[in-house]
Amino acid sequence: MDLLMRINKFLNKLLTLTGGAFLLGMILLTCANIFIRQFYIPIRGTFELMGYAGAVVTAFALGYTQFTNGHISVDVLVNAYPKPLKRIVSIINHGVCCAFFSIASWHIVQKALTLKNAGELSETLRIIYYPFTFAVAFGCFVLALAIFTDFLKAILPQKEISR
Repeated sequence: MDLLMRINKFLNKLLTLTGGAFLLGMILLTCANIFIRQFYIPIRGTFELMGYAGAVVTAFALGYTQFTNGHISVDVLVNAYPKPLKRIVSIINHGVCCAFFSIASWHIVQKALTLKNAGELSETLRIIYYPFTFAVAFGCFVLALAIFTDFLKAILPQKEISR
């Protein structure tokens, strides 16, 4: 379990830093586009690049948010449950979510392979965009890994901390 936690932490930190770099690039591109637009024509393909970078930033933030329990949860009803039932609901929830994002990741990889084999290019800048699709798939996979870690935490008996 410790190894899985370390892998999870490493991947989420790596993706967060990469997503942060993409976000910084988005900010710089937006500012440059706004400034240049005042004197000349806007930067070509800004909208396209913002869409691809935004997808990467969002996908790369998912796992870290799960890892740090940063997602919004509405647990008004679950808080009223007894502890054993809360645990069962948590196990089911994590299991279903892990399966969903694993399947989503797999299907996104299949879509990326289709885009790669077809030689798809973006409309304005004519850049290949299957790498962005692979990045989104990897973000979903890391989210599934983070949820799987939470699933294992819910299943495995917790060690009592003695003082």
